[in-house]
Amino acid sequence: QCAQVEDWQKAKSIYEFMAKDIDGNEVSLEKYRGYACIITNVLTQLHATYAEKGLRILGFPCNQFGKQEPGTEEEIKEFAKSYGAEFDLFSKIDVNGPHAHPLWKWMKEQPKGKGTLGNNIKWNFTKFLIDREGKVVKRYSPMDDPVVIINKNIPHYSYIQKTCILGKKISVCLKYRMSSYFWAVLSLHVI
Repeated sequence: QCAQVEDWQKAKSIYEFMAKDIDGNEVSLEKYRGYACIITNVLTQLHATYAEKGLRILGFPCNQFGKQEPGTEEEIKEFAKSYGAEFDLFSKIDVNGPHAHPLWKWMKEQPKGKGTLGNNIKWNFTKFLIDREGKVVKRYSPMDDPVVIINKNIPHYSYIQKTCILGKKISVCLKYRMSSYFWAVLSLHVI
């Protein structure tokens, strides 16, 4: 069963949602069951560092913030490819307003997914931490560093050892690489 436009409020987890990939194919988020997830902007360096440990990124382009993602799906795909992105990329979506993707509507309405000053996504880099059962654990502001989020939270939701966590040098690289304005799901495989 898939929670979409009419019934998104009844969903119990992200696994009840579908999204079109960058090529227009419907993908069930059920395939990410058993993964801890962070929903945020695409982090190519983070993906490269954690891929062998089960990291998955689902990129959701969004053009609602200063029209920073005006390209077609094909242009977005080529742009991501030019950065060496090897993650699942989805079609462009809205994250706010009446046409927002049902997954995003649902995440913003969850008890731990609500914003401080209203539930709308304020800008790129808003992040949602999702546990292995597909539930929203916490919402982070655009200013929260994804490396800090991983260091602080991911060990509680996966079995990755502390030695695998990113260091300060890579953190600087991450901040630089976050200039592409995509929305994404980052997930760490539970081993």
